[in-house]
Amino acid sequence: MSVDIKINNALKKYGNNIIIPDLSIQVKKGEFFTLLGPSGCGKTTLLRMIAGFNTIEGGEFYFGDRLINNLNPSKRNIGMVFQNYAIFPHLSVRKNVEFGLKTRKLDPVEIKERTNKFLKLMHIEEYADRLPERLSGGQQQRVALARALVIEPDVLLMDEPLSNLDAKLRVEMRSVIKEIQNKLNITTIYVTHDQEEAMAVSDRIAVMKDGIIQQIGSPKELYQRPKNIFVATFIGKTNTLNKTIIKREDKYLVELSPNYLIENNSVKSEDSKILISVRPEDFIIVENGDGIKAIVNSVVFLGLMTHYFVTLETGENVEIIQESTLNDTYERNSHIILKLNTNKINYFMSDGIENITREM
Repeated sequence: MSVDIKINNALKKYGNNIIIPDLSIQVKKGEFFTLLGPSGCGKTTLLRMIAGFNTIEGGEFYFGDRLINNLNPSKRNIGMVFQNYAIFPHLSVRKNVEFGLKTRKLDPVEIKERTNKFLKLMHIEEYADRLPERLSGGQQQRVALARALVIEPDVLLMDEPLSNLDAKLRVEMRSVIKEIQNKLNITTIYVTHDQEEAMAVSDRIAVMKDGIIQQIGSPKELYQRPKNIFVATFIGKTNTLNKTIIKREDKYLVELSPNYLIENNSVKSEDSKILISVRPEDFIIVENGDGIKAIVNSVVFLGLMTHYFVTLETGENVEIIQESTLNDTYERNSHIILKLNTNKINYFMSDGIENITREM
């Protein structure tokens, strides 16, 4: 069970409309790999090409050393979990889970043993004789996952499997999915537009836009060092500010405000226009001293964290996230001073297409 996946120069088009122009990825054996991006970016199209549900106009798709471009979906040994569960409403939980085993004409004793194993693994054994209509959304998704895994597929494909669940159930089910995937060590490709969900379950994430992969990396890599401004703004929250590099003697300084400059040697040219990306948690509110002057426009208390929406003295609006305390004193219209956690700032060329941050 479980294989590596290689996709070389994939092309997908409908008529003259090119959805995926030229895409290559490698997914490691046993890896939890997520395709993340906004609606219409091509992530589900790519997943369906891997599954065999969409035609492939160009490129090569491999499971291990086996070329699967023209292989019937039923011969690819994949498990598939859909957004709408796609379980049979007229069959009991048990019959749903054992369906794939029966179509493969396995021995009845083995069918029973494997079905019982996955009913127990997914904690749905007590619902074995129920019809799906008597299950919650989370329980139905567990049934769908058990049915996909019981056939012992080489690859598990999941297309927005949690989008129909409420917020609490989504958090619960993403933990279940990751736990089961770790336990079975099965190569998994997961499609979602939910950045937090992707970061919670993935070993690596491919961020897509317009059929093109913008960056592949671990959740930490994507969050801390995004390759371009699209990734920076899509993964988590960030504040994007237009700034200028100023040369003074042999130093290069970023002018954050008229009275607050920080040293940066990423760009070796005078008066260079750049973009900087500052995560909300990387603003630091100080009582006095040097910094960027700002005024608080609104405050949102969310328990552990408090969100401040402020206007900088430069006229730019930013969001700041600070850990809540018993003595939060920054109310609407408060005047504050901000410093930055400079180690975590990302610097981009003015068009946003290249991260020029230099590790010091």
